[in-house]
This record gives sequence, C-alpha cells and structure tokens, in this order.
Amino acid sequence: MNRGIGLGVGAYLAWGLLPLFWKLLDEVDSLEILAHRFVWSILFLSVIIAIRHRWSVVTSLTRPAVLRLWFAGLLLTVNWGTYIWAINSGHIVQTSLGYFINPLLSVLLGVVILRERLEPGQWVAVGIAAIGVGYMTVRVGSLPWIALVLAGSFALYALLKKTSFAVGPIESLTIEVSVVVAPAFGFLIARGLAGTGAFVAGGLGTTALLALTGVATAVPLMMFGAAAHRIKLSTIGILQYIAPSMQFLIGVFVYNEKVTGDELIGFIMVWIALAVFTVNMMHRSRQERIAAVAVGDL
Repeated sequence: MNRGIGLGVGAYLAWGLLPLFWKLLDEVDSLEILAHRFVWSILFLSVIIAIRHRWSVVTSLTRPAVLRLWFAGLLLTVNWGTYIWAINSGHIVQTSLGYFINPLLSVLLGVVILRERLEPGQWVAVGIAAIGVGYMTVRVGSLPWIALVLAGSFALYALLKKTSFAVGPIESLTIEVSVVVAPAFGFLIARGLAGTGAFVAGGLGTTALLALTGVATAVPLMMFGAAAHRIKLSTIGILQYIAPSMQFLIGVFVYNEKVTGDELIGFIMVWIALAVFTVNMMHRSRQERIAAVAVGDL
C-alpha cells in the first residue's frame, strides 16, 4: 500500500505541472497535439516493453480483455482532447474544477460498482460538492461542461484500471493508446504532406516538445496504473486533489485567469467537501490501525 500511495502521489504531482508543459505548445492546434500524444506514447511504451521482453504478454491477451482496454483508451481520448483544448484556450481553472470533482465521482463509482462502503461523513462530503457544482451552474448561468467531461471520463477510466487485472500497467496502457494510434498517425502524415503540420514547420523547439509528449503522457499514467492496482479507489480519490490544487494555482497566479465570486464560492464548497472527506478517511484509517494493534495484542 505504501508503494501504491507513493506512485499515486508522483503521478498527481506530474499531472499538476502539465499545464506548464502544454502552454508551451499553445500555438499548435489541439487536435494535432492530441495525435502526437498517441503516436509518441506508443513509441515510448513499445521501447519499454521490448527492453523488458513483455510483448508475449501483450499478444496473449484475450479478445474481451483487449476490448475492455480499448474502451479505456477511448475514455483517455475524450479526457486528453478536452484537457489540451481547455488548457490552451484559457480554461485552466475549469480543468482544475473537473479534477476536484473527480475524486468524489470515483468515490461514488466505488460505492455503486465495487460495493465499497462510505462513512456518513463521506456522504456529507459528496453532498457538499454536489451543492457547490449546482450553485456554480445556477449562478454563472451555464453548466461547467469542461469540468464535468474531464471528471466523468477519468473517473470511469480509473474504475476500469481498478477492475482490470489481466495485464500490468505498461502493457495495458500500450493497448489503450493503440486504439486510436493509426488514425492519429494518418492525421499527422496528412498534415505534414499539406505543409500545415507543426512538427517540422514549428521549428526545432516545437519539434522537441511534441516528441516529449509521449514521455509526459506515459510516465504519470504508468505510475497511476501501478498505484490503482495497489490501493483502494477511494484512496485514489483522496490523492487526486493534489493535481487540481496545483492547476488552480497555476491558472490564477501564473496565467492570470479570472475567477468570479460565484465561481470562488463553488470552489470553496468543493474544497470543504474534500476536507471533510479526507478527515473522515484519516479518522477511519486510524481506527482500523488501533483495532489491528488490539487484535495483535490478543
């Protein structure tokens, strides 16, 4: 469990810093960045699998397992595409809201699908967050769709990672990325032939950054996949507020995004919900350790 928590913290720290990386590519079309993420990720992962001699594991997967991982890959496509577009369109704060909401959606999925039990205080936390999102929707006058798409797609992805034990995190991520790598590669070839692709026309710096999208994408996801196999889905939900906290601060203090009073009230309610949830989880964990010690003494 300790190793799982360490891997999870590392993944969310990396994701928290990613807006700084994507902003370096804000002159590149979001769809082209997304295509590069898939192509360079599959190359990076293929090298790792070849070094570890694990291709036999990938090719031995059953058809249902591959289809399950491909579905996870489609969820990643939705999440990545929305995220990149939002970052480079000046919506970093709303992306942070999405990942603030995500832990609580993960909790709900854990309860509904995996039959994980929640304490009354944790249900209170979920209710407070729902009220906060509802308040923002009513007061701002529009549904925070970017936040909801990001939260929903990644919560479902986390659920699939939690319940899929057919293959290790590196191999599973390779299959997930492969679901759209062919059309992504074709899109980049077409852009290059038309002379509109940023990989060459954008200069050496842009070329290097696009090539690094594979590393920036795959490393945190591999860490997350490894963590998801070792710790509870609800624990993943607690760790996840690391990334949106960093994204919120980056959006407001680095890129000077404006936050209205009504939006801030909604954010504060979500933060209170996360605080209630975290305190409750820590209290329960402490009680479980005390009970375990008592049983050991007997």
